[in-house]
Amino acid sequence: MSRTARHRARLGLGTAATALLTAAALVPVPAHAEDAPDYTITVDPDARGAEIGDTMYGVFFEDINRAADGGLYAELVQNRSFEYSTADNGSYTPLTSWTVGGTAEVVNDSGRLGERNRNYLSLGAGSSVTNSGYNTGVRVEEGERYDFSVWARAGGASTLTVTLKDAAGDLAKARRVAVGGGWAKYTATFTASRTSNRGRLAVATTDAAALDMVSLFPRDTYRHQPNGLRKNLAEKIAALNPGFVRFPGGCLVNTGSMEDYSEASGWQRKRSYQWKDTVGPVEERATNANFWGYNQSYGLGYYEYFRFAEDIGAMPLPVVPALVTGCGQNRATDDEALLNRHIQDTLDLIEFANGPADSTWGKVRAEMGHPRPFGLTHVGVGNEENLPREFFARFQKFRTAIEAEYPDITVVSNSGPDDSGTTFDTAWQLNREAGVDLVDEHYYNSPQWFLQNNDRYDSYDRNGPGVFLGEYASQGNAWKNGLAEAAFMTGLERNADIVKLASYAPLLANEDYVQWSPDMIWFNNRASWGSANYEVQKLFMTNTGDRVVPSEATTTPDVSGPITGAVGLSTWATSAAYDDVKVTSADGASLLTDDFSGDAGQWTHSGGGSWSVQDGQYVQTDETAENTLVTAGDPDWHDYDLHVKATKRAGKEGFLVAFGVKDTGNYYWWNLGGWNNTQSAVEQAVDGGKSTLISRAGSIETGRAYDIDVKVRGRQVTLYLDGQEWGSFTDDKPAEPFRQVVTEDTRSGELIVKVVNARPAEARTAIDLGGARVSSKARVTTLAADADAVNTETDAPVTPVTSTFRGVDDAFTYTFPANSVTFLRIRQRWPRTLRVTLSYS
Repeated sequence: MSRTARHRARLGLGTAATALLTAAALVPVPAHAEDAPDYTITVDPDARGAEIGDTMYGVFFEDINRAADGGLYAELVQNRSFEYSTADNGSYTPLTSWTVGGTAEVVNDSGRLGERNRNYLSLGAGSSVTNSGYNTGVRVEEGERYDFSVWARAGGASTLTVTLKDAAGDLAKARRVAVGGGWAKYTATFTASRTSNRGRLAVATTDAAALDMVSLFPRDTYRHQPNGLRKNLAEKIAALNPGFVRFPGGCLVNTGSMEDYSEASGWQRKRSYQWKDTVGPVEERATNANFWGYNQSYGLGYYEYFRFAEDIGAMPLPVVPALVTGCGQNRATDDEALLNRHIQDTLDLIEFANGPADSTWGKVRAEMGHPRPFGLTHVGVGNEENLPREFFARFQKFRTAIEAEYPDITVVSNSGPDDSGTTFDTAWQLNREAGVDLVDEHYYNSPQWFLQNNDRYDSYDRNGPGVFLGEYASQGNAWKNGLAEAAFMTGLERNADIVKLASYAPLLANEDYVQWSPDMIWFNNRASWGSANYEVQKLFMTNTGDRVVPSEATTTPDVSGPITGAVGLSTWATSAAYDDVKVTSADGASLLTDDFSGDAGQWTHSGGGSWSVQDGQYVQTDETAENTLVTAGDPDWHDYDLHVKATKRAGKEGFLVAFGVKDTGNYYWWNLGGWNNTQSAVEQAVDGGKSTLISRAGSIETGRAYDIDVKVRGRQVTLYLDGQEWGSFTDDKPAEPFRQVVTEDTRSGELIVKVVNARPAEARTAIDLGGARVSSKARVTTLAADADAVNTETDAPVTPVTSTFRGVDDAFTYTFPANSVTFLRIRQRWPRTLRVTLSYS
């Protein structure tokens, strides 16, 4: 029955009445612009869409941006065990974050606290050390308690005086601790007398003493766990209601040495993250150089990750090394014994998580305070490997061993670091042929890419592996980024039969220690705040629903014209020389010619680096500068041919040739020899965020002159390297700003209509619920702000607003605000299985 017929039936209209209505409908009525909707959404409530699992959305925790030490891990003392090293960061010493009064020396000898805790502090009589904490200092709050502990050793009797102060004076009453004899743990408790962000913890001794593991913990940690988590960060993560927690990385997993931390391996400090280093008493855990340029103490380790996942009701999803490094390192380990050791470590990890309390590794878990198994179901092997065949050969060995001993464990593979390209295609082919259960995809792209690729998973093979979208984000924390991600997420939900799990990344960032941006949750030593992206994730994660209700929406007309823009040259951590630049229009007219026999007056230098004309070439000489863009020509140029001769002189990568240059944030460039000279790609920058349009493996030789040609016709681009076609693409996919999906929450009986309007204008929308019997009102949650709005510690322009809409019917109209994400939760009047369809003749 059509919707019109259903309406007539509900109104009790007979044939005569229907005829009158039909006649009346033929009479012209005055046209009103406001009566015409901008969009139409049509829902089919009787059709069944994909089921949505409880683990659809989760979080990915990696120790980047000091997410662990100085972040989620609640320890307030930085470098508590004097293990900082130049291996971690070139500026570090064992006394980084400490100041000495008197005499003190960091010692590495047989008198140490433990074999895996290599350094300790020898403190002279009458001397002291003071710790500066993180950010501006040690943060304490008036009335709160803080637990101090230290491992100490003294040849005779000595007294430690422990103080907590800032520049204005005491923050708590000093504590005195008598120490003597061999290594022992000593404790004390402070109650803060006032609040400060700039505290300093000092330890002074009357007589010579050795110190290690100097610690200060807030008593009020998340769930009051000892060695626990910072409460305001853990609570923000818990508020997302994540279905899973992926940990510990990331590049931490697949970079560095695969050896252990032992005398036999030379106490290697730059190691991949290996779980056995991170369990047991904290004073016995290893330390390591973090890939992101600092030290990681492993105070936050596998046990704490499992506990946190359990506390927030999330599935734990650990990732282990595959013995193929990535993240720019790109090496495969061929040591069979080492590979077998890591495979056994992974089997031991499963026993640690799931084994009985009397098993070898289950006993370790039980002794740490958790006799019950954690219920591990998934293990990821590897992360973003750029050598897909080498990775997959090793992955298969892990998978075979795990499935033989633990057949119920899902072993997760991956597809490399990009959303497309040779590595991606090869990895997916191998995963598909081997019948892998889940493939972990990662990509970071511009907001435009996310608006263009809502349909990414529509065409995936329904009989192939499922997708774990383990890392994704648009490149920014402004509201326009959140809008683009929300639009993309409607496509993830629509394809929930393929996309089984998804997590934004990275999760955390300390504003004073940033290695990567954007990030979901930001913090310092005193506060934390959710980004605009966080608010989007939270809205979707707490209003997911159980199944998709099929729906369609009209789209926005495509108004894109030809690719237009000037041309440019650039380098990235490389010195290069350019010559014989020619730009010719499609009809053969010369637009630009420069052989650099004179000056470089036609070029505008807008990036970094050092450019000059040398021996008839335009040369960039700074081998460390990143993005040294120079441009020439007219931003209105279109349909042209660009020719450049380029030679790499020195450095890590190749060269960059730009076209379609609008300004410094909007352009295309052909990145030849990028990613540490391992691949070449065309990237598109939109408002500073870049996306890869086409890529191929390959490198650029130093000292060799390359002929580069770019042919632009309309929105199609063809690229030639040394006269041979390298590749082509057509950039004609619309960046659709209006996206929607409808899901059903069977527990509440509600339809959830989720609409993203990324336009700068409101969108009046006709919504047809396809005859669903519904309540006349909807619970509405709206996120709306200026496109460039950014949440900060002191201002949150992107904040959810809840309201009630009372005009719901089988068919109704709703106006979605400009730059908004809106969720309408509409209660159905009775279960759909009881709906009666009436027929009239």
